[in-house]
Amino acid sequence: MAAPESRHRLRILIAKLGLDGHDLGARYVVRMLRNAGHEVLYTGLQTTPEAVAQAAADEGVDAVGVSILSGAHTALCGRLIERMNEIGAGDVPVVVGGVILPEDVERLRALGVREVFPSTDPEERIPAFFEQLAAERTNEGDA
Repeated sequence: MAAPESRHRLRILIAKLGLDGHDLGARYVVRMLRNAGHEVLYTGLQTTPEAVAQAAADEGVDAVGVSILSGAHTALCGRLIERMNEIGAGDVPVVVGGVILPEDVERLRALGVREVFPSTDPEERIPAFFEQLAAERTNEGDA
Protein backbone atom coordinates (compact mmCIF):
# COMPACT_ATOMS: atom_id res chain seq x y z
CA MET A 1 0.00 0.00 0.00
CA ALA A 2 1.56 3.29 -1.06
CA ALA A 3 1.69 6.26 1.24
CA PRO A 4 -0.56 9.21 0.45
CA GLU A 5 1.34 12.11 -1.11
CA SER A 6 -0.31 14.62 1.25
CA ARG A 7 1.84 13.58 4.20
CA HIS A 8 5.52 13.47 4.97
CA ARG A 9 7.35 10.38 3.72
CA LEU A 10 9.67 9.29 6.50
CA ARG A 11 13.29 8.27 6.13
CA ILE A 12 13.80 5.55 8.76
CA LEU A 13 16.97 3.75 9.83
CA ILE A 14 16.43 0.23 11.18
CA ALA A 15 19.35 -1.20 13.18
CA LYS A 16 20.37 -4.43 14.84
CA LEU A 17 22.55 -3.46 17.79
CA GLY A 18 25.02 -5.72 19.53
CA LEU A 19 25.88 -9.33 18.89
CA ASP A 20 22.33 -10.50 18.17
CA GLY A 21 22.58 -12.62 15.02
CA HIS A 22 18.88 -13.01 14.17
CA ASP A 23 17.33 -10.37 11.91
CA LEU A 24 14.15 -11.89 10.51
CA GLY A 25 11.99 -9.51 12.57
CA ALA A 26 14.04 -6.47 11.60
CA ARG A 27 13.83 -7.36 7.91
CA TYR A 28 10.07 -7.89 8.31
CA VAL A 29 9.71 -4.39 9.80
CA VAL A 30 11.82 -2.92 6.99
CA ARG A 31 9.48 -4.46 4.42
CA MET A 32 6.37 -3.42 6.38
CA LEU A 33 7.49 0.21 6.51
CA ARG A 34 8.58 0.28 2.87
CA ASN A 35 5.17 -1.10 1.89
CA ALA A 36 3.64 1.75 3.87
CA GLY A 37 5.52 4.21 1.63
CA HIS A 38 8.51 5.13 3.78
CA GLU A 39 12.15 5.12 2.76
CA VAL A 40 13.88 2.58 4.99
CA LEU A 41 17.60 1.98 5.45
CA TYR A 42 18.83 -1.16 7.19
CA THR A 43 22.23 -1.40 8.91
CA GLY A 44 22.48 -5.17 8.88
CA LEU A 45 23.59 -7.36 11.76
CA GLN A 46 25.87 -6.58 14.68
CA THR A 47 26.20 -2.82 14.48
CA THR A 48 27.44 -0.64 17.31
CA PRO A 49 25.46 2.17 18.90
CA GLU A 50 28.16 4.59 17.75
CA ALA A 51 27.92 3.44 14.11
CA VAL A 52 24.11 3.68 14.16
CA ALA A 53 24.21 7.18 15.66
CA GLN A 54 26.65 8.30 12.98
CA ALA A 55 24.56 6.72 10.23
CA ALA A 56 21.44 8.48 11.56
CA ALA A 57 23.26 11.82 11.46
CA ASP A 58 24.88 11.21 8.07
CA GLU A 59 21.68 9.99 6.42
CA GLY A 60 19.41 12.67 7.87
CA VAL A 61 16.78 10.20 9.03
CA ASP A 62 13.46 11.05 10.66
CA ALA A 63 13.64 8.12 13.08
CA VAL A 64 15.82 5.24 14.22
CA GLY A 65 14.24 1.86 14.90
CA VAL A 66 16.26 -0.63 16.92
CA SER A 67 15.56 -4.37 16.91
CA ILE A 68 17.02 -6.29 19.85
CA LEU A 69 16.46 -9.87 20.90
CA SER A 70 19.55 -10.34 23.08
CA GLY A 71 18.29 -8.67 26.27
CA ALA A 72 20.92 -5.91 26.09
CA HIS A 73 18.39 -3.27 24.99
CA THR A 74 18.79 -0.97 28.00
CA ALA A 75 22.58 -0.70 27.79
CA LEU A 76 22.72 -0.51 23.98
CA CYS A 77 19.88 2.00 23.60
CA GLY A 78 21.40 4.12 26.36
CA ARG A 79 24.71 4.22 24.48
CA LEU A 80 22.92 4.97 21.19
CA ILE A 81 20.94 7.89 22.58
CA GLU A 82 23.98 9.25 24.41
CA ARG A 83 26.03 9.18 21.20
CA MET A 84 23.20 10.72 19.15
CA ASN A 85 23.06 13.60 21.64
CA GLU A 86 26.84 14.05 21.45
CA ILE A 87 26.87 14.38 17.66
CA GLY A 88 23.82 16.63 17.38
CA ALA A 89 21.26 14.01 16.35
CA GLY A 90 19.43 13.95 19.68
CA ASP A 91 16.23 15.27 18.11
CA VAL A 92 15.81 12.10 16.03
CA PRO A 93 13.29 9.81 17.75
CA VAL A 94 14.53 6.35 18.69
CA VAL A 95 12.14 3.43 18.94
CA VAL A 96 12.98 -0.10 20.01
CA GLY A 97 11.32 -3.44 19.44
CA GLY A 98 12.02 -7.05 20.21
CA VAL A 99 12.17 -9.25 23.27
CA ILE A 100 11.59 -6.62 25.94
CA LEU A 101 10.34 -7.34 29.42
CA PRO A 102 7.42 -5.22 30.66
CA GLU A 103 9.55 -3.80 33.48
CA ASP A 104 12.09 -2.54 30.93
CA VAL A 105 9.62 -0.41 28.97
CA GLU A 106 9.73 2.52 31.41
CA ARG A 107 13.52 2.19 31.77
CA LEU A 108 13.88 2.59 28.03
CA ARG A 109 11.55 5.59 27.98
CA ALA A 110 13.55 7.16 30.82
CA LEU A 111 16.65 6.83 28.63
CA GLY A 112 14.89 8.79 25.89
CA VAL A 113 13.37 6.02 23.76
CA ARG A 114 10.21 7.46 22.22
CA GLU A 115 8.26 4.21 21.77
CA VAL A 116 8.72 0.55 22.68
CA PHE A 117 7.32 -2.40 20.72
CA PRO A 118 7.65 -5.63 22.70
CA SER A 119 7.39 -8.77 20.56
CA THR A 120 4.13 -9.59 22.34
CA ASP A 121 2.40 -6.44 20.98
CA PRO A 122 0.24 -6.50 17.85
CA GLU A 123 2.40 -5.76 14.83
CA GLU A 124 -0.09 -3.12 13.61
CA ARG A 125 1.25 -0.78 16.30
CA ILE A 126 4.44 -0.30 14.31
CA PRO A 127 3.07 1.21 11.08
CA ALA A 128 0.46 3.12 13.11
CA PHE A 129 3.22 4.77 15.15
CA PHE A 130 5.14 5.79 12.03
CA GLU A 131 1.96 7.14 10.42
CA GLN A 132 1.51 9.29 13.53
CA LEU A 133 5.12 10.46 13.28
CA ALA A 134 4.63 11.24 9.58
CA ALA A 135 1.56 13.31 10.45
CA GLU A 136 3.58 15.21 13.06
CA ARG A 137 6.28 15.94 10.45
CA THR A 138 3.62 17.09 7.97
CA ASN A 139 2.15 19.42 10.58
CA GLU A 140 5.62 20.79 11.41
CA GLY A 141 6.11 21.57 7.72
CA ASP A 142 2.77 23.41 7.60
CA ALA A 143 3.67 25.59 10.59
